[in-house]
Amino acid sequence: MEQNRAIHAFATLGHPGRLAVFRLLMRFAPQGVRPTEIAEALGLKQNTLSHHLADLTAAGLVRVERQGRSLYYAVDLDATEGLIGYLALDVGRARPDLLAPLHNSKVPDMRDTDFDVLFICSGNSARSIFAETLLRDLGHGKFQAFSAGTRPQSELNPFALDVLRRNGHDTTGLRSKHLSEFQTPGSIVMDFVFTVCDTAAAEECPPWPGQPITGHWGLPDPAKAFGTEAERALVFAQTYAALRRRIAAFVELPFASLNRLSLQARVDAIGSAHDARA
Repeated sequence: MEQNRAIHAFATLGHPGRLAVFRLLMRFAPQGVRPTEIAEALGLKQNTLSHHLADLTAAGLVRVERQGRSLYYAVDLDATEGLIGYLALDVGRARPDLLAPLHNSKVPDMRDTDFDVLFICSGNSARSIFAETLLRDLGHGKFQAFSAGTRPQSELNPFALDVLRRNGHDTTGLRSKHLSEFQTPGSIVMDFVFTVCDTAAAEECPPWPGQPITGHWGLPDPAKAFGTEAERALVFAQTYAALRRRIAAFVELPFASLNRLSLQARVDAIGSAHDARA
């Protein structure tokens, strides 16, 4: 990256508000987020957010795309890669003591037992429970699946349980769990961490031990559906079907032949291929 452009980018990220917006967008990458959702997640006024987004876009760190009537802002991953490369290779002179932690971020090894995979949503009562159960049952014994919520419900959604049972899944032992259960010393080190709702993706979360592959596979909350009981049940069934397609694609990935970069791209593509926005 050219020096003046790097200086502009670093100066832009030096403001706490702009850095917060950039960090949030990175949690959704490569997908974009609407300004209203960014403002709600960060508690920003719309005019303040507009200034931050304009500055980030002018620095080349963020791009904007119109989809229908909505604007979606997303991190420019090429520019971000260039900025990190400038800091590590130019400023850092490629010192091995600085780069060693990056080089050690390898793709998880395929083991005889499993990959450990965590699905996160806000309530951990439907979407992440669907994903946990689907991976457990479609994963050919190679995956150990977990789910958690940032603000878990006290009970699982009865519509979700009904969908699982009607599709032949055993629901014994399923429960809502707080994310903190997987963030204590001695917790399982995850190989993959997926958010399946926008609310969970927007939450600030400390880096996961082991640097797992992460992905955002956001879907609307079926619990917010309106209508008759049959209409609401249909929305839960559609959410289950969308997650089943994603999990089915995930378990068929050729893990042994993919490096970390290729695996991240495949994970991103699965989330984008069935994007729930309309």
